[in-house]
Amino acid sequence: MKKLLSLLLTAALTLGLTIPAMAAERAPVVILHTNDVHTATDGYAAVAAYRQEMEEQYGADRVTLVDAGDAIQGGPIGTLTQGASLVDIMNYVGYDYAIPGNHEFDYGMDVLLDLALTKAQYTYLSCNLLDKAGKGVFAPYGVEDYGDVQVAYVGISTPETLTKSNPTHFQDDSGSYIYSFCEGGNGQALYTAVQNAVDSARKDGADYVVALAHLGMEGTTAQWTSSAVIANTKGIDLVIDGHSHEVYQQQVSNLAGEPVDLVQTGTQLANLGCITLDPSTGEFITEMPSLEGETVPADPDTQAYLAQVNSQFEEELNQVVGSTAVQLKATAENGYDWAVRVGETNLGDLVADAYRWALGADIGLCNGGGVRADIPVGDITYQSLLSVQPYGNELCLVEATGQEVLDALEMGARLYPESSGGFLQVSGLTFTIDASIPSSVQLSDQGAFQGVTGPYRVTDVKVNGQPLELDKVYTVSSHNYLIKSGGDGFTMFQDNTLLKDSVILDNQSLITFFVEGLDGQVGADYQDPAGQGRITILNASAQPEQPEEQPQPEEPEQQPQPEQPHPRTYTVQKGDSLWRIAAQELGSGKRWQEIYELNRDLISDPSMIFVGQELKLPQA
Repeated sequence: MKKLLSLLLTAALTLGLTIPAMAAERAPVVILHTNDVHTATDGYAAVAAYRQEMEEQYGADRVTLVDAGDAIQGGPIGTLTQGASLVDIMNYVGYDYAIPGNHEFDYGMDVLLDLALTKAQYTYLSCNLLDKAGKGVFAPYGVEDYGDVQVAYVGISTPETLTKSNPTHFQDDSGSYIYSFCEGGNGQALYTAVQNAVDSARKDGADYVVALAHLGMEGTTAQWTSSAVIANTKGIDLVIDGHSHEVYQQQVSNLAGEPVDLVQTGTQLANLGCITLDPSTGEFITEMPSLEGETVPADPDTQAYLAQVNSQFEEELNQVVGSTAVQLKATAENGYDWAVRVGETNLGDLVADAYRWALGADIGLCNGGGVRADIPVGDITYQSLLSVQPYGNELCLVEATGQEVLDALEMGARLYPESSGGFLQVSGLTFTIDASIPSSVQLSDQGAFQGVTGPYRVTDVKVNGQPLELDKVYTVSSHNYLIKSGGDGFTMFQDNTLLKDSVILDNQSLITFFVEGLDGQVGADYQDPAGQGRITILNASAQPEQPEEQPQPEEPEQQPQPEQPHPRTYTVQKGDSLWRIAAQELGSGKRWQEIYELNRDLISDPSMIFVGQELKLPQA
């Protein structure tokens, strides 16, 4: 028997997890897990304390510590050492397994391979990262023998890595892909790779299979979510997830209809995952204690080690380059969600302004996923700016037609209202997003832009106050990730004329803009956290969350409708979109949202539906 007991602990952490008594003859196996740490190193002292406590209670041979990706990038120390210092820290804390998230590749494939194969004392796993010969780059799984029970850990990396890291890291000099994440077949290639790894692990004697996945749920490609992988495979007992920075403990039915446990801890060590397996019953117990607050215990030796690592970079990182009288926002008011990925913010405006100013462009573009931290009121240091722009991308200036600019804006807005790293912050132009129009952006298997097949949800584009001319050539400034490499799927600029190629680092352009463009002082121009009104969003009430807030008394009126016992259905055909189905079956494309709401259990991304899906329809 196997079941999930979810215990979400929000109170301050005290040493010793409340683990139910297990069968005396077989000690439990404890799996501690983290994900999306993004170089938030302070929490590792608490992780170390937890590991030590579990080892003292159950034995060092019964405790395993794993990471579900995106650990070595995101902050200044990661940038300055290309992830090496973070691997050292993970070695010190005692990790056993990790998987490469999309941001593990941000320093390049050669760097990651060197870190993983020569520096890391833990094992990197990925069952779906293949070289051009179809051979796995890392081991697909590892089997831990706890004496009386064997547990396999299967690594799964998101195929979104091809666009959510620098695409050129996976290509040869001619631009051909020499690495694959099993991205083809509308998810089938990934499901097959995972199933093969699970089956092999079972044949190798694994009693249980735990997937370490960097897949996520919200804002990720529908066929590559963790729930989609579970639903299309069997033999996995539990999935430890990452990538979407969410906190969840839930169950999803697999291909055989069996419940599979799915957990994720959020980001930056806000929580620690603790899974306890009772080998006598097969019961999994999950806990998620908070690692935030003064009462959280920390291992003093690890604290001292972290302090020594940080001290090496203090002088360089603390150099003051300017100051700000206003808080510059990348995150939402809760300090957790990314405001810069769903709308305009003052920091997004400033970064895009820096790009345009540095290269004298007509237009500046910055992907929201590249703006990684707030800047508080007060002095602005090198560390502040490295935290905002940690990737070390290089600015480029390209010629682009108005049509290509429009396509880029449409690509950036395609997932709204879902959070998306490809949402564009802009300088030198304004535009409107109509959220009632479903995106008809078409993507390749690798997630690259291919075209728009229906109405544009982006309208009323103006460049420096003048209407965008589709045939006119403009100069566009952004970083090489977006302009040259097709990052986040922005391929519309790749074949265009480069006027300036990789001339300055993105974070250095921020420093220069602060010092010279703003005379070292950020003031009233950026005082509104929501920015300067460059992006207007219409019909924002069309967001998926909105219908859940409608008054409950309306429900009885809907229950007697004939469609409840005998709902109308429609089978998706080639070329269909929700807008097209609504126009054809309901008389108005604007009713696409009603179809989406009726089928939320089937559709996670309204811009992605698949041939053969049977959709419930509201009354015409």
